[in-house]
Amino acid sequence: MLRGIDVSAYQSSTYGTDGLSFVFIKATEGRSYVNPKLAAQTKRARDAGCVVGFYHFLWPGNLTAQAEYFVSKAPEKAGDILAVDWETTGDGTHASNAEKDTFIRKVKQLRPDNRVVLYCNRSYWLNVDETSYAGDGLWIADYVTAGKPRIKAKWRFHQYTDDPVDTNVADFTTKAALKDWATV
Repeated sequence: MLRGIDVSAYQSSTYGTDGLSFVFIKATEGRSYVNPKLAAQTKRARDAGCVVGFYHFLWPGNLTAQAEYFVSKAPEKAGDILAVDWETTGDGTHASNAEKDTFIRKVKQLRPDNRVVLYCNRSYWLNVDETSYAGDGLWIADYVTAGKPRIKAKWRFHQYTDDPVDTNVADFTTKAALKDWATV
């Protein structure tokens, strides 16, 4: 399995990259937030030769506008991965299953040359999700042994801890295999 991390404005733009094959970077949230460190964090990952992914924190409502906002702010490069972060918002709500699915499909329509994946935690996958639609792959958060999330579904990425940063593994044998998959 490959090692990777995900970062947002809470992390430094000079995060460590030793041993990493991929980095996911928070790009946007809703229809108004852009990670102020997006460019610097992206440059750091690209300079380290990592496969790069960008994620959007999804809010309920205005799905087309959110998808358009995300793709307008996330860098556009072949081989980058796009992700929707589906979880509880700061006000205690979450996008519905239909909204999550609509958002993924809209991003895939707007960026047909990029893989689009779903990020959610184990509880959401098992108790909230009703469609099992994850676009091109599932990125599951479950804080257990790396590569052993407690789900039956096929997954591509597994976030297994947030200490000291959100740390992930990818279910690919080599970085070349991940790059091949990511290049649609």
